[in-house]
Amino acid sequence: MLKENLKKVGAGMRSWTEKHFAPKRLALMGIFVALSFVVSLLSFSIFPGSPVFFLELDFGNVFILLISFLLGPVEGVIVCVLKELFRILAGSTGGVGELANMLMTSAYILLPSILYQYRKGLASVALSLAGACVIGTVAALLVNRFITFPLFLGEQGVAVFQEGFWLIVAFNLIKTVAVGILTILLYKRLSNFLKKIKI
Repeated sequence: MLKENLKKVGAGMRSWTEKHFAPKRLALMGIFVALSFVVSLLSFSIFPGSPVFFLELDFGNVFILLISFLLGPVEGVIVCVLKELFRILAGSTGGVGELANMLMTSAYILLPSILYQYRKGLASVALSLAGACVIGTVAALLVNRFITFPLFLGEQGVAVFQEGFWLIVAFNLIKTVAVGILTILLYKRLSNFLKKIKI
């Protein structure tokens, strides 16, 4: 009985792996890692001259959210991690910002990408993305408070975080909403294309 159950589990795992990491899907994930990485380099500050001037907006997460909708949350997190590893290799922030981005982006994409597997349609996507914006912003506050600001700014980190609290909230709401809107605009066209090539 135990052997049969273990065989079933093993067969299920093989089936899941073959489905989720088929060559076409892996190739698509690789393309989205590259797109996300390149676009993330085109970042800019939206609050220059403020205590949080170093928080920069980029649209690399559009491609992570897109792949999460197209293939699933596991693939989305993998693409996120790989993109941040490339940023570490590019010598961006010594791993601090990249770790923060991994945590914040993963928190942001999980709810909409999981719900999308069960309920499609613009209304449910928009609703789940609204929830994701709240989750992503809360995650960003926690990550900035306990990881980014202390490691970047040392003893002054807590004071700067408190001083710029509402700017941090505004920044992350702007970022998550903008990423969500761009994703919705791009998704349908990309989805139709992928259906044609059977991914």
